[in-house]
Amino acid sequence: MGWGARLTPRGAGNLALWGFTALTLLFLIAPSLVVIPMSFNAAELLTFPPPGYSLRWYANFFERSEWRLAARNSFVIATLTTVLATALGTMVALGFVGGRIPLRNLVMGLFLTPMIVPAIVTAVAVYGLYASLGLTGTVAGMVLAHSVLAIPFVVINVSAVLQGLDRRIEQAARSLGASPLRAFFLVTLPLIRPGVLAGGLFAFITSFDELVVALFLSGIEAATLPVQMWSGIRFEINPTVASVSTMLIGLSIVVVVAVGALRRAAEQARGRGGGER
Repeated sequence: MGWGARLTPRGAGNLALWGFTALTLLFLIAPSLVVIPMSFNAAELLTFPPPGYSLRWYANFFERSEWRLAARNSFVIATLTTVLATALGTMVALGFVGGRIPLRNLVMGLFLTPMIVPAIVTAVAVYGLYASLGLTGTVAGMVLAHSVLAIPFVVINVSAVLQGLDRRIEQAARSLGASPLRAFFLVTLPLIRPGVLAGGLFAFITSFDELVVALFLSGIEAATLPVQMWSGIRFEINPTVASVSTMLIGLSIVVVVAVGALRRAAEQARGRGGGER
C-alpha cells in the first residue's frame, strides 16, 4: 500500500501545517543565515555569495579600538541594566501579585507601556529629559534608559512564576519566626528563581540589542555595539558588521536556549508546588 493510501485527511492536514510552519521559519531566519557566510567574506565589501572565505573581518573586530570599546560598553551597560531591571522588576511583580494595589490593571498597563510605545517615541522622550539632567553620553544614562525598556520583561516573567506559587509556604516561614526579608530570601526567592533568571536574561538581551534609544543617548564614550554597527553600515560597509552580527546571533541563541531551560525548570517547580498543596 502506497503513502497516498495510508495518508488520512487529518494526517494530510498536519503535514500541510508542518510544511507551512517550516516555510515561515525559513522566511524569518533566512536573512540571518545569509549573514553568517558573509562574515567570512574575503572581499572588501558585503557580497553574497562570497568570492572567497577568510577570518580577516573577525580579526578586524578585535584589532580596532572603536569596536572593542563598543563591545565593552555593551557588556557593561547590559550587565548593569540586568541587575537594576531585575531587582526593580521583581519587586514590582511581588507587589502586583501579592499586594492590594488600587487600579491594578491600569498601573500594570503603565509598567508595560515601554513594550507597546514605539521605540522612537521613547527615545525622543528620554532624550528630552536626560539632556536637561546631563545624562546624555554617559553609561549611567544608558543604564537608566535601558532599564525602563527591560523592566516589563522581568515583571512578566516573575509574575508568571508567582501566579503558580503557594504563598502559604512563605506564611509558614513567617509563623515560625522568620522576618519578612528572611522569609523572602530563604523561601520565596528560591521558588521564583527560574522566573527571575529568565527575566534577567531578557533584560540583558534587550539592553544588548537596543539601538534606537542608544542612538539618541550614547554619544561617543557610551556607544554600544548596535550603534557602532549602524555607523559601520553608514560609513564603511565592510564585512566587519557581518562578523559582529554572526557573534550576536550566537549570543541570542545561547540566551534563547537558557530561557527555555529556565522556563522548563519553572514549570517543574510549579508542578511540585501544586502537588504539595
